[in-house]
Amino acid sequence: MVGLPQIFRFLVITRTPGDPRSTAYLADAHALGFTQITKIICNDLYFIAGQLDETQLNRLAREILSDPITQRIEWTPVNPGSAALPEIGGIVEVGLRVGVTDPVSEQIIHAAHILGLTGVQAASTGLHFQVEGSQIMPETLRLLSSRLLSNTVIQRFSLGEIEPAFPEPAQASGRVEIIPIRTLNTEQLLACSNEHRAALDRIEMQTIQAYFQRAGRDCTDIEFECIAQTWSEHCVHKTFKALISVENPNQVGCIPHHTSEGLGVSADRGDFRPKFGEKLRDSLISSPFPEGSGTKEWDAPQPVPIVIDNILNTYIRSVTNEIAAPWVISAFSDNAGIIEFNDEYEVSFKVETHNHPSAIEPFGGANTGVGGVIRDVLGVSAKPIANTDVLCFGPTNLPLADLPEGVLHPRRIQSGVIAGVQDYGNKMGIPTVNGAIWYDPGFTANPLVFCGCVGLAPRGLHVHTPQVNDRVIVLGGRTGRDGLRGATFSSQTMDAQTGAVAGASVQIGDPITEKKVQEVILIARDEGLYHAITDCGAGGLSSAVGEMSSKIGAEIELAKVQLKYPGLAPWEIWLSEAQERMVIAVAPNFISRLQTICDLFEVELTDIGFFSGSARLLVCYNADLVLDLENQFLHDGLPQRRLKACPPAPQPMRPDPIPQELRIDQIILDLLNHPNIASKAATIRIYDHEVQGGTRVKPLSGIMHDGPSDACVIKPIGTPGTKGIVISNGLNPEYGKRDPYAMAVSAIDEAVRNAVAVGADPDRIAILDNFCWGDPLRPEVMWSLLEAARGCHDAALAHRTPFISGKDSFNNEYLAQNHQRVSIPPTLLISAIGVVQDIAGSITLDLKTPANPVYLVGEFQPTLGGSHFCLVTGQASAQPVPCAAETAPQVYHRLHQAVQAGWIRSAHDLSEGGLSVAAAEMAIAGRLGLNLDLPGDDLSQSLFGETNGCLLVEVAELHAERFEAHFSGLACQKIGRVTTQNELSISHLGRPVCSIPVDSLVSAWVR
Repeated sequence: MVGLPQIFRFLVITRTPGDPRSTAYLADAHALGFTQITKIICNDLYFIAGQLDETQLNRLAREILSDPITQRIEWTPVNPGSAALPEIGGIVEVGLRVGVTDPVSEQIIHAAHILGLTGVQAASTGLHFQVEGSQIMPETLRLLSSRLLSNTVIQRFSLGEIEPAFPEPAQASGRVEIIPIRTLNTEQLLACSNEHRAALDRIEMQTIQAYFQRAGRDCTDIEFECIAQTWSEHCVHKTFKALISVENPNQVGCIPHHTSEGLGVSADRGDFRPKFGEKLRDSLISSPFPEGSGTKEWDAPQPVPIVIDNILNTYIRSVTNEIAAPWVISAFSDNAGIIEFNDEYEVSFKVETHNHPSAIEPFGGANTGVGGVIRDVLGVSAKPIANTDVLCFGPTNLPLADLPEGVLHPRRIQSGVIAGVQDYGNKMGIPTVNGAIWYDPGFTANPLVFCGCVGLAPRGLHVHTPQVNDRVIVLGGRTGRDGLRGATFSSQTMDAQTGAVAGASVQIGDPITEKKVQEVILIARDEGLYHAITDCGAGGLSSAVGEMSSKIGAEIELAKVQLKYPGLAPWEIWLSEAQERMVIAVAPNFISRLQTICDLFEVELTDIGFFSGSARLLVCYNADLVLDLENQFLHDGLPQRRLKACPPAPQPMRPDPIPQELRIDQIILDLLNHPNIASKAATIRIYDHEVQGGTRVKPLSGIMHDGPSDACVIKPIGTPGTKGIVISNGLNPEYGKRDPYAMAVSAIDEAVRNAVAVGADPDRIAILDNFCWGDPLRPEVMWSLLEAARGCHDAALAHRTPFISGKDSFNNEYLAQNHQRVSIPPTLLISAIGVVQDIAGSITLDLKTPANPVYLVGEFQPTLGGSHFCLVTGQASAQPVPCAAETAPQVYHRLHQAVQAGWIRSAHDLSEGGLSVAAAEMAIAGRLGLNLDLPGDDLSQSLFGETNGCLLVEVAELHAERFEAHFSGLACQKIGRVTTQNELSISHLGRPVCSIPVDSLVSAWVR
């Protein structure tokens, strides 16, 4: 190339008035209190560096950077350092910080070269805002820019024209530091952990120190960082595997039903089988901890505690082992759980969390959360066929003055997270078919982002055992500084400075690259080209290569790793969580064929080493050894944590009296309008939930395609027969505030009954758990976790639903400047996956035919504790939250049989808002009327109380008698009939209560 590249500035201006993106920015600005702003116009901004003449620039502008029908484009040359003076009235420009992944710029360069515009050398992207209004001072623009128009963790902004910036050619620094860990005292060890954001406690740091003292040397920074991520909460789940002392055992029910091995106590399970829902009192272990153990100092003298060893084994895995379902192929041993679909195919499912990253960079956090869970499914050699997303946010109407320092506004978080989910799933061509959105003040500083993926694969093709001398092959995206210490970052409490110090933990996804990697993996799988596969998730190559070589050992040359930009130290190359990378173990004779496939899809293949058989992990940089660790220490040397659990002090309940005369119609409308219940269609419709052509029951059902489906049903394209996959979920953090055990029972029951409501076979449902909690070092937090885990155990056994995978996320807390901790409510998501034998018989919630009777099936035990009735009325209730419905498993089996018999026309579960909301949603979806006569003595409790184990079912009139006979011996009562009157009419014990037009229900629900 002759001469220095020139820089050109391209401004793409939207021709269409009322541009939705600009309108949304203005609405958010007003919601944040910037009411003096009357207009925000948002346009795209690009900088291109290269050797280009005017003809080439015009082609670039019209063929790549703009759509001439809807946009016009202006371009001008730029002289670096001579940008227009800042603080031009009303103009704000935003660009990415140097080093932040910019996939759009990469695609611009790629597209330009395809068109023959090889003079394009570099590109960067940004946004141009024109802000109008009265008395808009520079200070107002700066606040608006930092609060709404940009995220300063990954972006920079300028009042006026911004200076262009481009990444530089990539070359690592090669710098390795030595940490004198052998000579550090306790205080210095903890300071070292804090300095490296390792989230390791005193015992763990002393264990690392002892290892290197035995080795007779100090550790390198790359060794320390590798150990820290391998031992992180995110990667090894050390809280779930801890030894837990339960204090005040007479006040709690969180006692294990059996004893883990190694504690010296055993019991016949048959002697200790409790009634479902009762407190468990067996296997009490009087075994105080050794002196000096634990993550906090123990008070002395201590009462003899009850000890629970390993929550994961005691409460979760034990369920799967006891049920021993023959159709479960893999549980807790792979990147995703795997169940049998039919004789030819297997189905995988994984749900991950990406909470901390989404709090500081919502788009990137959610974007890479979706990308990461898709990689998990690729990591079991499956084709991704469906995505799920469950999102928890703070109130979107939160006044700006009430926002904690250093926290993005919930509106900003919500819009970024939803856009991130949409971007990745849609670009990958994977339908987003199931999910939920929940709002609570407890999620203001700590949003929860649950991302799930379902995969399909031919049975028996997944392999996971690397062989000695296999090559360590990296496929896909290049390595950058993004995602550094992501595993340990997710193990820490956030505060006002988190965004500033954790910016390197933020990642930006590139779904186009992952789509290419997917195609390579699926072909390589079918041709048997690899012996093992995993994704580069938390911990990057350190985690992927470390785990894959944990039994066999490996030798790695980091200088071979392809980089995005310069200056990365060896530890950064090894730890970077940069996206869209997979690691596979390939025999040397298959490398050539694999390279041919990669060339076809333009995927980079990098050979970085081999599996050695030495049982050691050796990493070099330019042949210099920078990491030398024993696998046994790295993967089995973590000391078991010692934690305490103690119930919190009971909170007195002073319920307000419920008025005798309630505005029933208004309460129903208010419930439908509550953000947790109201339609999520605005979000659902920006996700592509029908791509791949297999979605049978969609997220929205009914005559106008706007009713809230209980679950989704998909028919995987290319599979024989009529069998389909059902995906559902259960979530209710409001219950967790009052009773974590009951919350877990309710979440499992809700996930199962949602699946059964669309036709799933209750004998073929598997579940996944996702625990999101606060700081487990706080005894009251650990107590609530134990109670929820106990609820999971009891409910899963009752429903015979094995766990096949799960994930936990702790330290979802925010430390305010006044040192007050703000924790999320204990939150458990249960995701269920099952099968329906014939997709043609799938059921939806919309009312179908006038004159059909409507039945309430299941134990109707409505309670106002933790209900949305209390939220919308401001009432308090001393009643408990919904408890276990003991007959629910039998009810679900009978209902499934009725579905198979063809008697059921529609079904909908009772959940938030109780019977009133379930009935209203069925009427909304079917645009038909419904007459109900409610049972029970207490009208408000019958209408608005919440319960487990219950569904409303529309039965074809022809089959009503057979249906009633079929439910003989179980709770089943006819409470209404479908009508053509287009209104929801409710009576109580024969007395009319209210009548609401369906149009009014729709208006309230759509918000």
